[in-house]
Amino acid sequence: MADIINSQTTVVRTDQGLFIAGTRITIYDVMDYLKAGWPARLIRDWLNLSEQQMADVIEYIENHRDEVETEYQQVLQYSEEIRQYWEERNRKRFAKIAAMPPKPGREEVRAKLQAWKTKIKQA
Repeated sequence: MADIINSQTTVVRTDQGLFIAGTRITIYDVMDYLKAGWPARLIRDWLNLSEQQMADVIEYIENHRDEVETEYQQVLQYSEEIRQYWEERNRKRFAKIAAMPPKPGREEVRAKLQAWKTKIKQA
């Protein structure tokens, strides 16, 4: 008899949150794409999931909407805190790098890059 995979075995909880079994992909990764308006088929292909895995994840999210949404908001908040920490920690370093003169011999490349940036701003 074939093994039946359902959302209970596809979605596993670890001490780091909800994951798709056998992968490093979190339910929160899938939620990012869903909230960005990606269709399930594209998310499935992008994350290299099977049709069954994707269906199970969608089913799990729908069946546990409040719990998953609460955890997702906590993950977003934690990610923002980490981003701000590293941005602040590297602020002086980035300013120092930005103040450095360009490397010799790269003038042509810098001119092309600047022209491209100007073109984009005008569009």
